[in-house]
Amino acid sequence: MLVIPNKVIKEINKVSRVANYLWQREWVERNGGNISMNLTSFFSDTNIPDTSNFVKHQLPIEAAGLYIFVTGAGCYIRSLIDDIEVASCIIYINKEASGYFIIWGGNTEGFRPTSELASHLEIHLFNKKNNPKNLVVLHAHPIELIVLSHHPIFNDEEKLNHSIWKMCPEVSVYVPRGINCTPYSITQSDDLANSTTHAFTYRDVALWEKHGATTTAENFEKAWDFLDVANKGAKLLLASWAAGFEPKGLSKEQLQELKEHFKN
Repeated sequence: MLVIPNKVIKEINKVSRVANYLWQREWVERNGGNISMNLTSFFSDTNIPDTSNFVKHQLPIEAAGLYIFVTGAGCYIRSLIDDIEVASCIIYINKEASGYFIIWGGNTEGFRPTSELASHLEIHLFNKKNNPKNLVVLHAHPIELIVLSHHPIFNDEEKLNHSIWKMCPEVSVYVPRGINCTPYSITQSDDLANSTTHAFTYRDVALWEKHGATTTAENFEKAWDFLDVANKGAKLLLASWAAGFEPKGLSKEQLQELKEHFKN
C-alpha cells in the first residue's frame, strides 16, 4: 500500500460527512447509491504501486494512470460514516488500463469497486476533457425527485425545470443549468452511462427515470448541494399539488432577474 497524502485523507473525511447527510435523508437505502472522486491530481507521478494486489479488469485506455476513490459493490453508504475503509477504496489504474491496484481501503474479503465503475469512469473522462474542475460523481435516490420522474411532467424537461426553479430563489440560483430527464434504462447499462454523460453537457443533475439522480461537481459537498437544492424544489412542488393547488411561483421575469443578479 502507498502512503496516502494528507490532502487525500481530508477529502475522504468529507465523504463520511456527505454519507451521513444521504443516510439521514433516506436517499441511500441498503446498498443504494454510489460515490467516486478523481484523485489523480492529489498524487505525484512517483506514487506508483507494486504488483502485489493487481486486479485484472479491462478499462478504457483513456483511464490509464487515474487514481479514483470509489465506493464498493454491495456496500452500504451508511458504512462510509464510521467504517469507510471497509465500504470504499482508492484504485490506481495501470498504464495499459488492463486493470487496477487497490491502494487504500477495500478492507473486506472479496471487495470490489461498485458495479457502476464503468459509468463513473465515463463521467470522469468526460470531465477531464470538458470540465476538469469537476472531480466528484454522486448517485443517490432523492425521494421527491424520484416521485417527479414517475409523473407526466417528466416527459417535458423544460416544464419540469421551470416548475422546480420557480418554487424558491435558491433552486434557480444554485441549480442554474437545471435537471436532465434521463429516460429509463436498466442500471449498469451502456445506454444509461451514455445518457448520463450527455446530460452533463448542459445540465447540473441527471434525473434517472423511476430510479434516482446523479450529479458531478468540484467536491463532495457541492455535489450534495446540487441534489439537495434540486430536491427541495421538487418537494415544494409536490407539497403544493398535495395541498390541491398549482403554485404561482416566481415569474419568468423574476427568474431572469435572479439570473442576472447572480451571474457574476
